Amino acid sequence: MPILNKDMTLCISLSARPSNNGTRFHNHLYEQLDLNWIYKAFAPTDLAQAIAGVRGLGIRGCAVSMPYKEDVIALVDVMDPSAKAIDSVNTIVNDGGRLTAYNTDYTAIEQLLQRNAVPTDSSVLVRGSGGMAKATVAALRDAGFKDVTVVARNEANGRGLADLYGFAWRAELGSQTADMLINVTPVGMAGGPEAEALSFPQEAIDAAAVVFDVVALPAETPLIKAGRAAGKTVITGAEVATIQALEQFVLYTGIRPTDGQVRAAEEFMRAQ
Repeated sequence: MPILNKDMTLCISLSARPSNNGTRFHNHLYEQLDLNWIYKAFAPTDLAQAIAGVRGLGIRGCAVSMPYKEDVIALVDVMDPSAKAIDSVNTIVNDGGRLTAYNTDYTAIEQLLQRNAVPTDSSVLVRGSGGMAKATVAALRDAGFKDVTVVARNEANGRGLADLYGFAWRAELGSQTADMLINVTPVGMAGGPEAEALSFPQEAIDAAAVVFDVVALPAETPLIKAGRAAGKTVITGAEVATIQALEQFVLYTGIRPTDGQVRAAEEFMRAQ
């Protein structure tokens, strides 16, 4: 890591509960590529002021995590099609004070569904209705999945998301099961009030073929642990974090690292 200096380019992340995932991943790549850049995570107390700081201080890039993925829309200048299509933002790029919003979560979900060869005729339960849920449901629709149910207690958000993509909605899971379970809520997130909770009941996990948790911290959430123990194919939030962070890195720097460089950064990120 270069010594802090006046010419250093700064990128940041904004999250209600920041982790070291992004800081370790990006900073490791900066070091590998000999870039005079640095990445820092923040928990903003005022989102509007934080985004104004991105603009006013010339911060090059800003990652956006839950629960700010929709709230930042009113604070940027341009919505890239990747964000506009789903009204959800996870990346902001600052070009001389002009803030453009992107969404690389969609790309991560899309790639992981393909990488794990999840059959598109699988039934799917998606728990959650926030910004990450939008990216997930959009990726499912675009990949050709048709039997998808959004499970969300907030009827306005849950039904609205399901209707937007032609899927079903229900307020509670009840006894329903599916071939693939996807958690896009903070349940199981380290430091949260439900850090030790399962986002789906054991009965649903036992009946599923694929268990997918977008929560990145910890890498082994209660849901992922239960899925592994039950012998299911598991897709982790750490995998999501790597792909979406890589695409953010490319947007910020204009450089696409080699596969080896990405693997090294990923290993460094997970070794914390």
